[in-house]
Amino acid sequence: MVLVGESADAADDWIAEHISAADVCVTSDIPLAARCLKKGARGVSPIGKQWTLANIGNALAGREIARHLRELGTNTRGPAPLTDRDRSRFLSALDTALQAAMREAARS
Repeated sequence: MVLVGESADAADDWIAEHISAADVCVTSDIPLAARCLKKGARGVSPIGKQWTLANIGNALAGREIARHLRELGTNTRGPAPLTDRDRSRFLSALDTALQAAMREAARS
């Protein structure tokens, strides 16, 4: 266990600082996923979406649009409850990411 400061992003900052290309970050936090991808790590959301350099930009843009809409008073829905399909997709995506991370670690 690692204890970090009390600031809002202290945990994210620690993760982004210490993550490497041989690691996998499981997060629904899109900005954290982007920071981890920049360090060469792999990212997977809890519903099984693989975060990649190819899709993270659109995810960040969508997040910003939703934030703006909320500021304007529009009711944006939160995440849907996890389904069995989400769990299955997550396990598959996590396995794929872990296998790639292990190959990366073996090369290092």
